[in-house]
Amino acid sequence: MNIGQAAKASGVSAKMLRYYESVGLLPAAGRTEAGYRVYSEQDIGTLRFVRRARDLGLPLDSIKRLIGLWQDEDRASADVKRIATEHAAEMRAKVAEMTRMCEALERMADACHGDDRPECPILDEIAEGDHCAAGGHDAGQDGSLRQANGKSTISSFQGAMS
Repeated sequence: MNIGQAAKASGVSAKMLRYYESVGLLPAAGRTEAGYRVYSEQDIGTLRFVRRARDLGLPLDSIKRLIGLWQDEDRASADVKRIATEHAAEMRAKVAEMTRMCEALERMADACHGDDRPECPILDEIAEGDHCAAGGHDAGQDGSLRQANGKSTISSFQGAMS
């Protein structure tokens, strides 16, 4: 089947299908004489696997390892379980961090009158920068909010959302 048909059958966009092929999640597609990609039912199964793994928030390197394990009939299920439990732990840590960030924003919003006054405790708290209400976060030299370990909480938040 062609790329459009493969995209529809797998639930993966044609653009992502090409990307997954380029990063090695999917083997290089066969080609017609005219140079168009041709996908097999096995490719569609792999694409569906990738889509479901991405829906679980798994990173591409983990998906690549899982595909290898999925295709290896001699695999140890312990290897698969390890990938799943490590990812679940990472997600729990991100959820905890986002919860702390939400609580800090809610505390700041509660302190704000939200009226016509120009004074705003939210802006004051963010501008202080030396120790934000988020608890344990400092403003970096670039102005980004940072955890004590130096990771940008904004980057952590965005990574968790992707």
